[in-house]
Amino acid sequence: MLNKLTGLFKNKAQAEEEAYLEAHQIQWNAEQGYIVEGIVLNKTLAERLNYLSNRRMQQFDDLAQLYSTAMIINEKIDLEIAQQRFNEMVGNTEENLLEFKAIVKKLNDYYRLFLRDKK
Repeated sequence: MLNKLTGLFKNKAQAEEEAYLEAHQIQWNAEQGYIVEGIVLNKTLAERLNYLSNRRMQQFDDLAQLYSTAMIINEKIDLEIAQQRFNEMVGNTEENLLEFKAIVKKLNDYYRLFLRDKK
């Protein structure tokens, strides 16, 4: 009986996690890493992540590290937008910084809601 109840809760949690991933267009690929809204993050945004995280991160594979680095990333994005001085070497513009910030938020929310307590 207890196993059935435990199984029901696990199935509900898995369904919620799958619904979140589908709603936010998040996928995981073993070779490419996270893909959000069709963007292969490690291929397309790794250089920007390295810059915005003050060289703490080079790839999006470790969501725990991304979660702990998010405050630095968001502060750096907000500062560039407020000053309207964008780092052209990594291709920053206000539009793509806001998009980057939204992607980081989706991944952090996913980590906080579904992965953080599993460890």
